[in-house]
Amino acid sequence: MSNFQDKVSFIWSVADEVLRDDFKRGKYPDVILPFTVLRRLDCVLQPTRDKVRERYAALQGKGLSNLDGQLRKAAGHSFYNTSPYDFPRLLQDGKNIGTNLRTYINGFSENMREVIEKFKLRSTIDTLEEKGLLFQLIQKFSAVDLHPDTVSNHTMGTIFEELIRKFNEQMNENPGEHFTPREVIRLMVRLLLDGDAAMLQQQSVIRTVYDPCAGSGGMLSTAKEYVLGTINATADLRLFGQEVNDETFAICTSDMLIKGDDRDAENIKPESSLSRDGHPHATFDYMLSNPPYGKDWKKEQKVVEDEAERGDLGRFAAGTPRISDGQLLFLQHMISKRKPPEEGGSRIAIVHNGSPLFTGDAGSGESEIRRWILEHDWLEAIVALPGQLFYNTGITTYIWVLSNRKPPQRAGKVLLVNGAATRMEGDKEVEVFARKMRRSLGDKRNELSDEHIAALAALAAAFADGPYTKVFATTDFGYRKITVERPLRLNFQVSPERLARLREEKAFLALAGKRKDAAERARSSEQAAILAALGTLAPAQVWKRRDAFEQALDAAIKKAGLKLAAPLRKAVLSALGERDETAEICRDARGNPEPDPELRDFENVPLSEGVDAYFAREVLPHVPDAWVNQDVRDPQDGQVGKVGYEISFTRYFYQYQPPRPLAAIDAEIKALEDEIAAMLQEVTQ
Repeated sequence: MSNFQDKVSFIWSVADEVLRDDFKRGKYPDVILPFTVLRRLDCVLQPTRDKVRERYAALQGKGLSNLDGQLRKAAGHSFYNTSPYDFPRLLQDGKNIGTNLRTYINGFSENMREVIEKFKLRSTIDTLEEKGLLFQLIQKFSAVDLHPDTVSNHTMGTIFEELIRKFNEQMNENPGEHFTPREVIRLMVRLLLDGDAAMLQQQSVIRTVYDPCAGSGGMLSTAKEYVLGTINATADLRLFGQEVNDETFAICTSDMLIKGDDRDAENIKPESSLSRDGHPHATFDYMLSNPPYGKDWKKEQKVVEDEAERGDLGRFAAGTPRISDGQLLFLQHMISKRKPPEEGGSRIAIVHNGSPLFTGDAGSGESEIRRWILEHDWLEAIVALPGQLFYNTGITTYIWVLSNRKPPQRAGKVLLVNGAATRMEGDKEVEVFARKMRRSLGDKRNELSDEHIAALAALAAAFADGPYTKVFATTDFGYRKITVERPLRLNFQVSPERLARLREEKAFLALAGKRKDAAERARSSEQAAILAALGTLAPAQVWKRRDAFEQALDAAIKKAGLKLAAPLRKAVLSALGERDETAEICRDARGNPEPDPELRDFENVPLSEGVDAYFAREVLPHVPDAWVNQDVRDPQDGQVGKVGYEISFTRYFYQYQPPRPLAAIDAEIKALEDEIAAMLQEVTQ
């Protein structure tokens, strides 16, 4: 088993061969993931295991304490194991394998034991021992070679992610909980760092990188590998992160310890970065993340809303999005972690689905967050990615690149890169910036080659208009949503049909009540009196002026010796009135036209254009009696209409594709008919 897929398939097969029937499928990860980590640790420590044991025995014989430093040195890693066991030796004493495995785990250095504890492995061992599966499981894992000479750290990280993906897929987990393909991470890293190559090439430069949704640490490790391997081998890149899931937190931390990055491992914090900031006073040079899509933040609602109430002093200064999707909360959290420009500033790369681009109308939480980002000129570029790149979802995704230290030539501008572009090759539509995989992995059917990554990074660096790129001013994404009113026009008639509607009006029905005591019988007679008074008005007459009808109504009611309370009068007018374009405009007490709620409409006026000019050109020629509601104003600038921001890739990059010629369609249908006829002939013969 030398390649990645073979090792994944083997480990995956262990679950079905050993755990089936004794464990529910939902419990498979609780066994397979920690034992995969243990086997990796076992293989990593194998070359120096005897040396560590000898050194440990010698130091103990001298009665020395605080042995950690010397044992790390003997192991050649930032962790070690002092027990007499490894996977092969555990198999030599099958009767006591449970006790010996616990001894083996206890033999790890404290930093690694703390990581292993996150797997809650001890109760799993008890269950495996009770069901007689422990020996068989360790025997299976002993057969897979996970030594670093065979499986690189990069490949090992991919193995972990593929196992977790398969488990999540099998359990129908939320599609937003997915892992980022390494080629997408490499593109993110290029977009994040390429413009800073000269800065990063300084001798022994120190920079910090942060991921608030670290997962198994793929983004952080890829960023570090890229800088050290491509830009500057002497750079000191310090990694920070936070991960809410215990298992992936343990995988991330153990991976960093294996690489010798114990300082980085200590900088990965548990729990959710939304509700508990693991680095409350830290700021970072670079940040990148792929937060969950479409995942609600109900569990963290109070903490988040309390933080938002702090305004600029908190992490969610622009407010909160709808509770069903927390993507823009993670982005705000990252923005709050930037270094100020006078200290060098920061750059951010984050993956979102389409929702943060356009979800939410003017004045909504999402729109206000976009407004806050764009009006502060922090958004530098957005790259649309080809479809079907991710393992657990086929949705379109986008990389946002943000900076609070934009180059002067990019000030006030945003670059959009259409990495999702397609072209026709014969009669097939193919991706311009992706290629089909030989073998799909879940929903992942496409991949980015090194050439695709380089091409997209070059387009982002050029920051110019082209076939797949467009440069916009930040204000081009903004609009002012105005409320367009049209006058209310009603006619009135006391016809049998309209009187029947009055009998169903809530205020009219309330006159009768439910119980038939004396007072309610009196109210019931009041209904009859009102109907009788209305009956004195000519049923065939149609009033096209409301004030004229009200005069006639008041006269009839007065003549009958009745009085109409305001709710009842409103019910009468509502039941007896109907909209009529030929009727006179209804006016209020000051003579102003009353708006008709059913004719109310909205217009989005580009921020680059005045409301009056737009209204005169786009609205009045079609509805001359319309006007702009002056009472609906933006709470921030006080001007008419609410300001909103949205970014529509589809609109900006839409290209009309003419339909295929009818002759071609007819020929295709004829070919299909002939094929079906041939198949039917085979069946009948």
